[in-house]
Amino acid sequence: MIGWERLRVFAAVAEQGSVGAAAAALHITGPAVTQQLRKLEREAATRLVEPDGRGIRLTAAGHVLAGHATAVVSAVADAERDLASLHDEAAGPLRIGSVASALRALLPDVLRSLISEHPRLVPTVTDGEVVDLLPRLRNRDLDAVLLESWTQRPARLPAGLRVATLVTEPVLLAVAEGHPATTHDPIELGGLHGEVWASSPVGTEPYEVLLQLLRADGIEPDVRYLFGDFATQLAMVRAGLAIALVPGMAVTGGEPDRVPASADGVRLLSCRPALGRSLVLATRETDADLPALQALAGTLRAVAARAVRAAPAPGS
Repeated sequence: MIGWERLRVFAAVAEQGSVGAAAAALHITGPAVTQQLRKLEREAATRLVEPDGRGIRLTAAGHVLAGHATAVVSAVADAERDLASLHDEAAGPLRIGSVASALRALLPDVLRSLISEHPRLVPTVTDGEVVDLLPRLRNRDLDAVLLESWTQRPARLPAGLRVATLVTEPVLLAVAEGHPATTHDPIELGGLHGEVWASSPVGTEPYEVLLQLLRADGIEPDVRYLFGDFATQLAMVRAGLAIALVPGMAVTGGEPDRVPASADGVRLLSCRPALGRSLVLATRETDADLPALQALAGTLRAVAARAVRAAPAPGS
């Protein structure tokens, strides 16, 4: 096998035209250059240089190998430069996992900004539930996971991960226009007997929070409709089939120009006890300071803040 160090020396000899000039360019001694040339010839099983007066010249095989050696030296230099730039630049693949509730509201704007501001960054997105995404993060199948953490049930993460809170917003009760609960704001969750609920899938944070809150008041919730996307839950509310607990930004999807939910058959009420949801970004502790992840966190935080400001107020 031809060694990289010997190729580097040979490329310098081919470029400089002599052992002495190559040694000076590489800041090593002439005998060290000669030793590397002899080893390279043994590895290549052919003569690469021959005497030419007081200097040397390349053989036919030497000319062939010199072209490859020069290309390899150039490629390694490019690689070193690109790796060095990663200390300051967000570049390369960025594998993001996200719960469905955050995808529609945030990620289109986040991805558009990231790609525009960091053209050498290549983000990809996978949706799923936290129970599946976090093991993939720890196993290095993902670089970051966007997830929910509710005030009544904070996200519990395994050791070795770092969490950055992006934004916190109130959680509201969504009911159909004309529902009896619209006469109360805030609404006592403990008084919602006999209601049909739409929520997120079993085992998710929103589902477990709903069960925890209502069971604390002796209510066994009738959860008939389970969807990972809050927009689908709101469709069930709008149809008068259920009520639901939803974060404010889920109503507009983070779009400031969207028509408020009240104009679309849904009323949003404050809850008692008050509820809140945080969107958080989980990364591996060892990687959290990488430029690509810092860029992702900063862009997510800015987009999430705009989405919260665009969300309708309680009572709307």
